[in-house]
Amino acid sequence: MSQVLHTPPPTRAPADDDLAALAARHGLSVSGARPTLPEYVRQLWARRHFIAAFSTAKLTAQYSQAKLGQVWQVMTPLLNAAVYYFIFGVLLNTKHNVPDYVPFLVTGVFIWTFTQSSIMAGTRAISGNLGLVRALHFPRAALPISFALQQLQQLLFSMAALVVILLVFGVPVSLSWVLAVPALVLQFTFNAGVSMVMARMGAKTPDIAQLMPFVLRTWMYTSGVMWSIDKIAGHDKLPHVVTVALQLNPAAVYIDLMRFALIDSFHAGSLPPHVWAVATGWALLAGVGGFIYFWKAEETYGRG
Repeated sequence: MSQVLHTPPPTRAPADDDLAALAARHGLSVSGARPTLPEYVRQLWARRHFIAAFSTAKLTAQYSQAKLGQVWQVMTPLLNAAVYYFIFGVLLNTKHNVPDYVPFLVTGVFIWTFTQSSIMAGTRAISGNLGLVRALHFPRAALPISFALQQLQQLLFSMAALVVILLVFGVPVSLSWVLAVPALVLQFTFNAGVSMVMARMGAKTPDIAQLMPFVLRTWMYTSGVMWSIDKIAGHDKLPHVVTVALQLNPAAVYIDLMRFALIDSFHAGSLPPHVWAVATGWALLAGVGGFIYFWKAEETYGRG
């Protein structure tokens, strides 16, 4: 008697809609899914204490292996200023017709270093902390923001040396020094926004971190750190579009605002037109735009 083998009827693979409905019925959600923008902001605010503690810890550990320790937070920009003074101020004579050139230069170096260091740290914020990103669930924007906050703390620590230099070179204490506070708030917002843009780009292409020092060095030379944009812009040799580009350069705008706030010989006539509006515009464009740009790739960080 022959045996008839009965094969089971083929089963239909569940459709994606069926799986989604099943997950929703049991309260399941996609692991690591990007939250909505308002929810992302709420999560980020809830971790504000972590951001502050992380930035402080990074700042403390930065020079922990050096014998002079935290003194290098002040010594590094001061040594850079000394080198720039010799090369640009003495050899190239860019100090000509620039009142209070040493305070002018040191202020430019300190403020530029804040932007430069924030962007460089932001570029490596994700790619350099993959272990943390893959191990813990938190809004990834906390990393580039914390690195920008770290650089702000370092700048504030260094401002004590800047104040001493201003007083030694005869710059009096003035009520205009209060303007340094909104100027730094706007610059921090700009730096954090650009850091988030670079963090997303650096997470996808880590080689960008090797290119950034050359980009930032070029940006520095066009930002009036060692020379006066106002003096150069007054020459008829430059095309008008170049003059406008130099004046609207965000790094130069924030440097000039700090010089205007701290140095009494740096008058309002040395500032580009509508400088506070320009500074606010750059801060909003970079801060809001950079945050949204970073948030859109939230699901991809630490993958691969």
